[in-house]
Formats: sequence, structure tokens, C-alpha cells
Amino acid sequence: MATTIAESGPRPKNILVPDLFDRILSFAALVLLAAVLTAVWRGRAEWGEVPAFVWPHILAIVVAVALTPVMLLRPRGDRLHRRLGLVWVGAMFLAAAFSFGIRGINGGSLSLIHILSAWTIIQVPVIYWTARTHRHRQHRSSVRGMVAGALIVAGVFTFPFDRLMGHWLFG
Repeated sequence: MATTIAESGPRPKNILVPDLFDRILSFAALVLLAAVLTAVWRGRAEWGEVPAFVWPHILAIVVAVALTPVMLLRPRGDRLHRRLGLVWVGAMFLAAAFSFGIRGINGGSLSLIHILSAWTIIQVPVIYWTARTHRHRQHRSSVRGMVAGALIVAGVFTFPFDRLMGHWLFG
């Protein structure tokens, strides 16, 4: 006897297709990218005063944030997704690693935001491994957590409290 789709229960969600949460994260990443690029441009008069190790951090963040909507909204699992994914995890790792040298806000000590940096350094290999071993649900969950926490939340906290990006953006 044949079973219809309606009788077999709910269909499993296709995790390879972007959903509303992917769109929201992508939009947030684009807003963050616009804010960062605007801040950097507005702060160009002070570029020479920025410590050299801050620039690779900013560059890595810009690469990761710019790739985020591409990675979340385009088709997944193909060769381009895998290659861009390597660039994305590399940028995330480098951004986190370089952040440990940025200590101007807390009197030369690490600050609370460095917890996200440590979490990123731990999560990047997990994201890579879950992709390579085809653990799609865990991979998607880890990427979403990384985007929400280490990009969006950490990015938002770079603008208040008279931090460099906030100073440049808001004057």
C-alpha cells in the first residue's frame, strides 16, 4: 500500500536552503559591514595613529563579515561554498587571534569581549570538521552561533564605550 506525503508525517527541513534566520543574520552582517566601512573611512585622518596589529584584525573582520551573506544565502555544499568557507574560517581565526593583541580599552588587560575570541578559536576547527565530515546540522548550528556571537554581537560592541570604531563612526 502506498503512503502519501501527508500520511508519512512532516517532511524534514532542508538545511541546505537558506531560511529566515539565515536572511536575518545576512542582513545584520551587511549592516555591520556598512558600519565598519563607514567608520574606517570616517577615521582615515587617524589611520597613522592606529597600532599596526589592529589593521590585520580589521581586515580579517571585513573579509568574514563580507563573506557571511554570500555563504548563508547562496547554494551550499558545492566547490565554491567549500573554498569560500575556508577563507571565512581562516578570516574568523585570524580576527580572533589578532584581537588578543588589542588591549587598549581595559588598561592593557584582556576584556570580556576576548571570551568571544577564545570561543572563536575553539569553534573554527569544529566548523571546519563538521563540514568535512558532512555533519550538516551541527555545522549549520555552529556557523549560525559564530555569526551571531563572534560577528554580530562582538561587532556591535566595537562601537560603544569610546572604542576605535565607535570613535570613528560617531566622532
